[in-house]
Amino acid sequence: MEKKDLEQAIIQNYQKEENMMILVFAQWCINHNLDPFTLYTKAYPDQANNPALAQALELTVSKEEAGDISNDTVLGVLAMFGNDDLAFVVSEEIEKTKGK
Repeated sequence: MEKKDLEQAIIQNYQKEENMMILVFAQWCINHNLDPFTLYTKAYPDQANNPALAQALELTVSKEEAGDISNDTVLGVLAMFGNDDLAFVVSEEIEKTKGK
């Protein structure tokens, strides 16, 4: 495999994994009756229009159909991709639900 082909394969793999991270986040939001766009915009106000999030949202299912996504899972996936600001916002939401 040539260097350019290898670089392209690595980029494509990262993008697939990043899309999976976004889908996990979006489905976690749906499962907890939260709006993914609201949380994302709270974390990243300058990126309110995120096409990848919109695409992931199309792939989510109702919380009745979805499997459970633990809080630790969503936080771990966000941390893996360095989404610390979004992980912070998600942590705030988790804390709010603990108080209920």
